[in-house]
Amino acid sequence: MHLGAFSISLPVQDLAKSKAFYEALGFETMGDYSDQGWIILKSGDTIIGLFKGMFEKPMLTFNPGWDQSAKPLESFTDIRDVQAHLKAQGIALDSEVEDGSTGPASVLITDPDGNPILIDQHI
Repeated sequence: MHLGAFSISLPVQDLAKSKAFYEALGFETMGDYSDQGWIILKSGDTIIGLFKGMFEKPMLTFNPGWDQSAKPLESFTDIRDVQAHLKAQGIALDSEVEDGSTGPASVLITDPDGNPILIDQHI
Protein backbone atom coordinates (compact mmCIF):
# COMPACT_ATOMS: atom_id res chain seq x y z
CA MET A 1 0.00 0.00 0.00
CA HIS A 2 1.33 3.42 -0.96
CA LEU A 3 -0.23 6.52 0.59
CA GLY A 4 0.85 8.91 -2.20
CA ALA A 5 2.48 12.31 -1.96
CA PHE A 6 3.52 13.42 1.52
CA SER A 7 3.41 16.88 3.06
CA ILE A 8 3.17 18.50 6.45
CA SER A 9 0.18 20.78 6.96
CA LEU A 10 0.78 23.63 9.39
CA PRO A 11 -1.80 25.86 11.04
CA VAL A 12 -0.62 29.48 10.82
CA GLN A 13 -1.78 32.85 12.14
CA ASP A 14 -0.56 34.99 9.23
CA LEU A 15 -0.26 33.41 5.77
CA ALA A 16 1.90 36.16 4.27
CA LYS A 17 4.32 36.20 7.19
CA SER A 18 4.61 32.39 7.24
CA LYS A 19 5.03 32.25 3.45
CA ALA A 20 7.86 34.81 3.62
CA PHE A 21 9.54 32.81 6.40
CA TYR A 22 9.51 29.54 4.45
CA GLU A 23 10.59 31.30 1.25
CA ALA A 24 13.60 32.59 3.19
CA LEU A 25 14.40 28.92 3.93
CA GLY A 26 14.37 28.19 0.19
CA PHE A 27 10.79 27.06 -0.38
CA GLU A 28 8.91 28.18 -3.49
CA THR A 29 5.19 28.60 -3.94
CA MET A 30 3.63 25.54 -5.54
CA GLY A 31 0.04 26.75 -5.17
CA ASP A 32 -1.27 30.01 -3.74
CA TYR A 33 -4.85 29.76 -2.55
CA SER A 34 -4.50 32.49 0.04
CA ASP A 35 -7.98 33.76 -0.90
CA GLN A 36 -9.19 30.42 0.52
CA GLY A 37 -6.80 30.51 3.49
CA TRP A 38 -4.00 28.21 2.34
CA ILE A 39 -0.71 28.07 0.43
CA ILE A 40 1.43 25.10 -0.65
CA LEU A 41 5.23 25.51 -0.72
CA LYS A 42 7.90 23.15 -2.05
CA SER A 43 11.66 22.68 -1.72
CA GLY A 44 12.95 19.68 -3.65
CA ASP A 45 10.55 16.88 -2.75
CA THR A 46 9.58 18.51 0.56
CA ILE A 47 6.10 20.03 0.66
CA ILE A 48 4.62 22.26 3.33
CA GLY A 49 1.01 23.41 3.41
CA LEU A 50 0.21 26.58 5.35
CA PHE A 51 -3.41 26.80 6.52
CA LYS A 52 -5.08 29.69 8.33
CA GLY A 53 -8.04 28.89 10.55
CA MET A 54 -8.65 25.36 9.27
CA PHE A 55 -7.27 23.17 12.06
CA GLU A 56 -5.46 23.47 15.38
CA LYS A 57 -2.47 21.10 15.19
CA PRO A 58 0.19 20.32 12.59
CA MET A 59 -0.92 17.36 10.50
CA LEU A 60 0.81 14.75 8.36
CA THR A 61 -0.91 14.68 4.98
CA PHE A 62 -0.84 12.00 2.29
CA ASN A 63 -2.43 12.31 -1.17
CA PRO A 64 -3.17 8.97 -2.86
CA GLY A 65 -2.95 9.27 -6.64
CA TRP A 66 -0.38 12.10 -6.67
CA ASP A 67 3.40 12.17 -6.90
CA GLN A 68 5.42 14.79 -4.99
CA SER A 69 4.73 17.34 -7.75
CA ALA A 70 0.93 16.84 -7.47
CA LYS A 71 0.91 15.04 -10.82
CA PRO A 72 -1.54 12.14 -11.18
CA LEU A 73 -0.06 8.64 -10.92
CA GLU A 74 -1.05 6.01 -13.49
CA SER A 75 -1.90 3.57 -10.72
CA PHE A 76 -2.35 4.06 -6.99
CA THR A 77 -4.04 2.66 -3.93
CA ASP A 78 -7.54 4.16 -3.81
CA ILE A 79 -8.59 5.82 -0.55
CA ARG A 80 -11.31 3.19 -0.06
CA ASP A 81 -8.66 0.43 -0.17
CA VAL A 82 -6.50 2.44 2.25
CA GLN A 83 -9.51 2.74 4.57
CA ALA A 84 -10.19 -1.02 4.39
CA HIS A 85 -6.54 -1.70 5.22
CA LEU A 86 -6.59 0.66 8.20
CA LYS A 87 -9.75 -0.96 9.55
CA ALA A 88 -8.26 -4.44 9.08
CA GLN A 89 -5.26 -3.29 11.13
CA GLY A 90 -7.57 -2.15 13.93
CA ILE A 91 -6.82 1.55 13.43
CA ALA A 92 -9.66 3.80 14.58
CA LEU A 93 -10.89 6.29 11.98
CA ASP A 94 -11.81 9.83 13.04
CA SER A 95 -13.55 10.33 9.71
CA GLU A 96 -14.03 7.92 6.87
CA VAL A 97 -15.11 7.54 3.27
CA GLU A 98 -18.78 6.82 2.66
CA ASP A 99 -19.48 3.26 1.50
CA GLY A 100 -20.13 2.97 -2.24
CA SER A 101 -18.54 6.33 -3.05
CA THR A 102 -16.01 6.95 -5.83
CA GLY A 103 -13.48 9.65 -6.63
CA PRO A 104 -12.10 12.27 -4.24
CA ALA A 105 -12.46 11.53 -0.53
CA SER A 106 -10.48 11.62 2.70
CA VAL A 107 -9.83 9.69 5.87
CA LEU A 108 -8.60 11.20 9.12
CA ILE A 109 -6.80 9.16 11.78
CA THR A 110 -4.85 10.04 14.91
CA ASP A 111 -1.61 8.37 15.94
CA PRO A 112 -1.10 7.10 19.53
CA ASP A 113 0.38 10.47 20.56
CA GLY A 114 -2.56 12.52 19.33
CA ASN A 115 -1.01 13.65 16.01
CA PRO A 116 -3.59 13.91 13.21
CA ILE A 117 -2.93 12.20 9.88
CA LEU A 118 -5.01 13.17 6.86
CA ILE A 119 -5.18 10.85 3.85
CA ASP A 120 -6.75 13.08 1.22
CA GLN A 121 -7.36 11.77 -2.30
CA HIS A 122 -8.10 14.50 -4.83
CA ILE A 123 -8.63 12.32 -7.91
